[in-house]
Amino acid sequence: MPRANELKSGMVIEINGVPHSVKNIDAKSPSSRGASTLYKVRFTNLKTGQKLDESYKGEDMLKEADCVRVQVQFSYVDGDAYTFMNMEDFSQYTLNRDEIEDSVAYLSEGLDGIFALIMDDAILGIELPHSVVLTVTETTPATKGATAAGRTKPATLSTGLEIQVPEYMEAGQDVKVNTTNAKFMSRV
Repeated sequence: MPRANELKSGMVIEINGVPHSVKNIDAKSPSSRGASTLYKVRFTNLKTGQKLDESYKGEDMLKEADCVRVQVQFSYVDGDAYTFMNMEDFSQYTLNRDEIEDSVAYLSEGLDGIFALIMDDAILGIELPHSVVLTVTETTPATKGATAAGRTKPATLSTGLEIQVPEYMEAGQDVKVNTTNAKFMSRV
């Protein structure tokens, strides 16, 4: 059973018998000497997708949910159904678009490094890798003499995600994108 000060993003905690995934943690230091640090935690309900904000003291004990993390690969989309394949036994799991709304822009066919959260043989959600490689499909032409430390310009990637890229980038090039903040990391 983890304490509130041991929580990390992506952990699955049971609140009122329902699994919740930790999304954000904000530590607030006290202004008086005798007070303890408060941890404001934003959870996502893995069954309904609703957000839940809670505050805890550092010593508060939380119950970790009994779910299994399984490595999966993104297989295909059929309408609004996204299918993932278990890398160990090749079984398939399906999630609707509204259940993984925040992750859809990073999913490309054959994407590895995804972890599925499984509870009672049902998929609750997915955890994306820290970064993914996507192809720039649309952007303005590269500026002659642009440097790596120069200005940025908007670019549309192969999944439809729009990010800011350095001016020297051109359509057709691959870029590494951070999945937590949708920011350009590097050219591949």
